[in-house]
Amino acid sequence: MHYRNGREAKNGDKVVSLAGYSNGKPIINAIGILFDATPGNDYCNGMIAPITGGAVTGACMCDCLHMDDVMAILAEKGLDKRPEGK
Repeated sequence: MHYRNGREAKNGDKVVSLAGYSNGKPIINAIGILFDATPGNDYCNGMIAPITGGAVTGACMCDCLHMDDVMAILAEKGLDKRPEGK
């Protein structure tokens, strides 16, 4: 099982799921913990338990990214730090 960027997927990973494309751009439809995924399938495989509570969401590995990879993208763009202010 692998995420959209090729990283190996494992149950227990914190993930962001991109789906429900609007105007050709993905929207975030779930942020949570991957569970019940079985090896050998990168599509409609497993579930995401939301970290903020609410309904469980189906996971499609090819539409998910590991949270560490999302944070790395934010850091690369300089968005990992809160702007200075009052």
